[in-house]
Amino acid sequence: MPGHSPPQSDDSDPGGRLTGHAAQTEPQEAIDEATAESQDRALAVVQRLLQERGIRSRCHHTIGLRLYANRVDGVTWPDQAPPRSWTGRYPPELTVLGSQDHCEATVTVDARSGCYLVSLRDDPGVQAVEPEQPEKVVDLILSADPE
Repeated sequence: MPGHSPPQSDDSDPGGRLTGHAAQTEPQEAIDEATAESQDRALAVVQRLLQERGIRSRCHHTIGLRLYANRVDGVTWPDQAPPRSWTGRYPPELTVLGSQDHCEATVTVDARSGCYLVSLRDDPGVQAVEPEQPEKVVDLILSADPE
């Protein structure tokens, strides 16, 4: 992702955001506004189900911003000012918190299939769950026994 520092592992990141624990192992691509809103709604369903079971979670939204100095990128038109910035949204990410705010699981939504992608702290793989089964995401997280 543009503008992010390399993964770190220290106590200055209690939510696990920079510790390299992410459901997607490939660099994320910017998505359009409609896709971001759809994914956010899907994660809100899982977050509500987790909250009903007393499990804490946070939804992270990432926006990329690029500013251009005096150079002109792209096509310019005589009646319009040249672009000076670019803004992009990235897929939202639900982080499930355990004891001491450590990240126990990360949930994202696949842009193509709409499946939930669940990454558990002690499992190196990513598990896909059908979009119609958000309760199955919660079951996977509960099976990992977050406190």
